[in-house]
Amino acid sequence: MEGDCLSCMKYLMFVFNFFIFLGGTCLLGVGIWVIVDPTGFREIVATNPLLFTGAYIMLAMGAMLFLLGFLGCCGAIRENKCLLLFFFMFILLIFLAELSAAILAFIFRENLTREFFTKELKKHYQGNNESDIFSSTWNSVMITFGCCGVNGPEDFKSAPRFQLLYSHNAFPEACCRREIQSRDGVFIGKENCLMGKEIYQNRQGCYTVILNSFETYVYLAGALAIGVLAIELFAMIFAMCLFRGIQ
Repeated sequence: MEGDCLSCMKYLMFVFNFFIFLGGTCLLGVGIWVIVDPTGFREIVATNPLLFTGAYIMLAMGAMLFLLGFLGCCGAIRENKCLLLFFFMFILLIFLAELSAAILAFIFRENLTREFFTKELKKHYQGNNESDIFSSTWNSVMITFGCCGVNGPEDFKSAPRFQLLYSHNAFPEACCRREIQSRDGVFIGKENCLMGKEIYQNRQGCYTVILNSFETYVYLAGALAIGVLAIELFAMIFAMCLFRGIQ
């Protein structure tokens, strides 16, 4: 009976680690996509230190989960105590790191509010100054998503740096409609747009557009994160039980 129980636990351990292996593979894939995606995210990530760091953290976490899943599967099938102990300690550290990251994200969530982005845009935006990382990043976002400002074109009426540099323009040209929403896209009435004619402008704010675009993926990512944490917890329990059961 004890042998049957140990055998069952061994295969359950293998299954859980197989899911960890798959989770690591998914994180690696998403991290690589964010960095090399040619539709505009690569430029945004490269010019934003926070996103740049986050993408590589995702890659590192994916690689660790990939390796841990592989080690856990091998340790379970071969009933190797050394591999199982190494697996348990390593996955415990990752579990605590992920939990800490979730707590920090919750604590600093106010840095992702509409008010925060509006304040930063009005304070730092310099129009078509491509040598300024902040401005070029915002231009890429507005062109890629076909939006304007955080809340809409009105944001730029009270943006002192933009008004000082472009007093003759009501809005930045990144807000102007194009036949194709890319930097190479042909403008639809650029002069009329810069004069403030609404029909030639992208009127929606970027905060709403991006939130709507990624709403489904945010919930999916949250569900995936919770699933990964649950799998890791069960894997640690099975690893210790299997470790104690091996002679």
